[in-house]
Amino acid sequence: MSGGGGGGGGFRCSWGKMGRGLNEAIARSVVGRYFKLEARNSCFTKELRAGLATFLTMAYIITVNANILTDSGGMCSMADCSAPPNATAGPDCMFKPNAGYQNCLSKTKSDFMVGTILSAMIGSFAMGVCANLPLGLAPAMGPNAYLAYNLVGFHGSGPIPYRTALAIFLVEAFAFITVSALGIRSKLARLIPDLVRFACAAGIGLFIAFVGLQSHQGLGLVGPDSATLVTLAACSRTNPETGECIGGKMQSPTFWLGSIGFVIMGYGLMKELKGSMIYGIVFVTVVSWFRGTAVTYFPHSPLGDERYNYFKKVVDFHKIQSTAGVVSFHGFNRSEVWVALVTLFYIDVIATTGTLYTLAEIAGLVNDRGSFEGEYVAYLVDGASTVVATMLGVSPIATYVESTAGIREGGRTGITAAVVSFCFMMSLFFTPLLSSVPPWAIGASLVMVGVMMMGVVKEVDWGNVKESASAFVTMILMPLTYSIANGIVGGIGVYVALSIYDQVLSFMNWLMMKMGRKVVVEDQNQVSAVNRC
Repeated sequence: MSGGGGGGGGFRCSWGKMGRGLNEAIARSVVGRYFKLEARNSCFTKELRAGLATFLTMAYIITVNANILTDSGGMCSMADCSAPPNATAGPDCMFKPNAGYQNCLSKTKSDFMVGTILSAMIGSFAMGVCANLPLGLAPAMGPNAYLAYNLVGFHGSGPIPYRTALAIFLVEAFAFITVSALGIRSKLARLIPDLVRFACAAGIGLFIAFVGLQSHQGLGLVGPDSATLVTLAACSRTNPETGECIGGKMQSPTFWLGSIGFVIMGYGLMKELKGSMIYGIVFVTVVSWFRGTAVTYFPHSPLGDERYNYFKKVVDFHKIQSTAGVVSFHGFNRSEVWVALVTLFYIDVIATTGTLYTLAEIAGLVNDRGSFEGEYVAYLVDGASTVVATMLGVSPIATYVESTAGIREGGRTGITAAVVSFCFMMSLFFTPLLSSVPPWAIGASLVMVGVMMMGVVKEVDWGNVKESASAFVTMILMPLTYSIANGIVGGIGVYVALSIYDQVLSFMNWLMMKMGRKVVVEDQNQVSAVNRC
């Protein structure tokens, strides 16, 4: 026993010496000096661990983002629907089970997955190499839901075509780059009241969680009802026309499997296990890969067989077929386009700027003047990455708060972000596995994302009616009107209205004081006149 322990200790000692030697060699090299390893009190192995930790905590976005964007339908249309012999498909084929349209959606999902991976890979690499910051970048949660459910709509039922939505993202990205290059981005962010920023984050979290609770993109716990609009579902059978429950509430096997995944994520986050979101998604997904079960993602049907045949490839490089470079400025004269543009710019300014500052502060990179090294370049990288993402057909890029996992591991330089980029690059070759993640696994993760985004509500002063009413309207309107823009407009409207009341009251008090002083002066003059008489 003692010999075995000594051997293990010798191995650890040798490994420790090798690690120290590697760290010292890299720190003295051109790479080490460029990334300022010694200046930031870090080393290569620590940065490597930090990059892996960050990737594990944010890798869920690969499948989550692809699933959300696929709900928009992408470039799929009625022309892709299967039609009966000697007949043509109607517009409703995009909203009912249809083999042809579902086949198009499957390919589109793979396109979105590759676009998500490539944009995250390029953005993270640029953040690491150009700005030398330990931050991972990927398509943001919020703008993806805004595209899928507000702009393009479920399977193209919204007011703006998918091509035009990408053009909106592109224009917004260039506006973002412009204000960043001029150095006024941080000033714009500081003009936004904190309560609005907090309420937006929480409202988007509620919106995302609401999406994850529905059947088409998640657990299926919430379903439509003709009397109450929404109701408890998780049904064993639903009406294919309306989606309403026709039997067996709370009896859906996929709901209960997804719920187990949610509990796994919760336990992992409670214990601060890195990659907790991934563990829950992987568990639900692997169970769903077995055929012949009530929860299988590969039923014995034409669509199920097609999914299974692609899944069996395991390793495959999917080339983007339909979503890259399809930007179109047609229809830019519509009011919906400009509302969307302002909304996205607003979300980008408050979300990304706030996240960058917070993460830099956690990493100890903020100086006495309230700025941090690489700040200017980081803003430009963020905007330029969104341009890349848009041309690849996916939603805008953002700095991920999950980067705190790597920072806690000691990541302080851009090497951490470069490792995140490398991990995303490796995932490009496993699209058959990644595209086979079922909605009930994604739904559980969306609800958990909503849970984590709700933490900011504690920053709202709920004792102040002006703040609490504005924040509440912002948060509640987003899920209930199925619109992020409506929540923002409603919250700001209430805040302005209540602020006007305060201003009017202040003006009235000032006016009354002036009038009171005038009366006092007149009385004093009258008294003086009487005394002189």
